[in-house]
Amino acid sequence: MVVWWRRAKLIICDLSTGDRLVVQPRFTGALLIDDGTLAPGLLRHSVLRFELDDGRRLHYSDVRRLGTVSVMDPATFARYEGLLGVEPLDPSFTTERLSGLVRGSRQAVKKLLMDQRRVAGVGNIYANESLWRAGIDPSRAAGTLVASEVAALRDELVATLTESIDARGTTFRDFQDTAGQRGGYAERLQAYGRGGLPCRRCGIRLFETHAIDGRSTVICSRCQD
Repeated sequence: MVVWWRRAKLIICDLSTGDRLVVQPRFTGALLIDDGTLAPGLLRHSVLRFELDDGRRLHYSDVRRLGTVSVMDPATFARYEGLLGVEPLDPSFTTERLSGLVRGSRQAVKKLLMDQRRVAGVGNIYANESLWRAGIDPSRAAGTLVASEVAALRDELVATLTESIDARGTTFRDFQDTAGQRGGYAERLQAYGRGGLPCRRCGIRLFETHAIDGRSTVICSRCQD
């Protein structure tokens, strides 16, 4: 028997043995459940297959093979989990908790959001989106945020992740959920992938840079300060 739960960028399966299967899918990894009705093409990149008690098959598919799959006993998993920061969708991720994380930090706020030791599971897309929605420049030192900005960032990050989950994730090319369906959140993106296009809030042109963390960062110079 497996029971899985999601920690944003991790998929964790509780096994009946007491061990845990920990999947970090990265860019193109996905778990697919096959009850015999999945189109064969969806399984062409399957690299691992598990037989479930009810006769279905659980596949780990990864086009670029950048993800990892690990089996951890309880002690190993406890050590592993101890290295991760708070998850944004956990009730303990309060404004006060985020305020403590940013306090005194000289790190760019976008880099802090993506630091898995501080906040678990926030990827580049959702860091871009939440900072645009909160009106905060991604390059600002995290420690310079005032209380109202920390509160806005916390709320927008939670809202962005919740809306993305409701839309089954963000698909540009390869992402699929466990039923083999593509995510629909790409159509709702306000910042990520829109460099050079008009800001949907003020109308000026968004600019794109890779200077903050080597990843694509899209900023509105008028709305984000």
